[in-house]
Amino acid sequence: MAEYEKEVRAELSKHGCTFVRHGKGDHDIWYSPITRRHFTVDGKIKSRHTANAIMKQSGLARRFR
Repeated sequence: MAEYEKEVRAELSKHGCTFVRHGKGDHDIWYSPITRRHFTVDGKIKSRHTANAIMKQSGLARRFR
């Protein structure tokens, strides 16, 4: 099973999204200047569906297949 966490975080950082703080458990809170919203990023993203949902919340078009 693939791990998408490093790829998602790298893509978010590349497009200007910033880490805000640690959330509950292994979740982190990030901010997107594209959507001007905060969103959560799981510490262990094992599903491409979860990775794609995070990308959608951040306003990025990158999709994992």
